[in-house]
This record gives sequence, structure tokens and C-alpha cells, in this order.
Amino acid sequence: MAGVADKVFTLVEETVKAQNVKLWDVRFVKEGANWYLRIIIDSDAGISIDDCTNVHHAVDPVLDEADPIDRAYYLEVCSPGLERELTRDEHYEAMAGNKVKIKLYKAVDGVKEFGGVLISGDKEKVVLKTEDTETEFARSAISSCRLDDIDN
Repeated sequence: MAGVADKVFTLVEETVKAQNVKLWDVRFVKEGANWYLRIIIDSDAGISIDDCTNVHHAVDPVLDEADPIDRAYYLEVCSPGLERELTRDEHYEAMAGNKVKIKLYKAVDGVKEFGGVLISGDKEKVVLKTEDTETEFARSAISSCRLDDIDN
């Protein structure tokens, strides 16, 4: 259902910007018997409940008018959180220099998880500084990439 999420992203992007927040991502997912349209917003100042409420009220009529989804769903507006997932090219650009944790679909030399500082990322690859070396991963090999700013 990535096509639905991309369509909604384009549809609501300007409306979200008008609320003085950034559109981080849109996800359309099935959980149990229900479908959820998640509009994920961000701001340099952080996201409040009021921000989520304001965006919800702003995008709801846009979605009702365009009617881009052919089934019933729940609309949720939320923040990406501290351990936000990087899914779009612009996420990798914006988060360069931050610590991340990458999980791969298949192990490389017996390892499926890598942590380090994000050097760069684009449609094809992600470059991570791990200990004393830079390691390059194909984007297609990555199952998830999340910020890892929480010290354990």
C-alpha cells in the first residue's frame, strides 16, 4: 500500500506545512482487521498534542474531498519519536551526522545489525561510520534504519 501513502503524502504536504510543522512520513498499514493512515509530523521545536490535533483538523477535509483511499481507515497524526525510522531520501540527508542503528534483511559476515554515525544516504546506498571504518550498505538490503540517540 505504498502507493496510497505516496499519494496522501503529496496530497497533504502543503496543508501540513501551513500548520508550521514538517511532514516526516505517511504510512498506510493494516493492523488486525483495521487500516490506519498515519501522518507523521516533525518540527525543530518538537511536536505537541496541539500540533497533532491542528494537523488532523487541517488534513481531514482535504482527505475527505480527494477521497484517495477506497476503504475505511482510522486517521492518526503523530510525531516520529526519538528513535524515528528513516524511510525517505530526505530523512537520510537531514539525519547525517547522527547515530543510527541499521538492520539488514540478510546477515553480512554473520551480523544483521550495525550501529554507527550516518555519513550519507540516497536511493541506492547508505554509508555508516562504524568504529574506525566507513561501511556502505545497499538501501535494498536494509530492513530498517532508525535513529539511535538514546544511550544505553
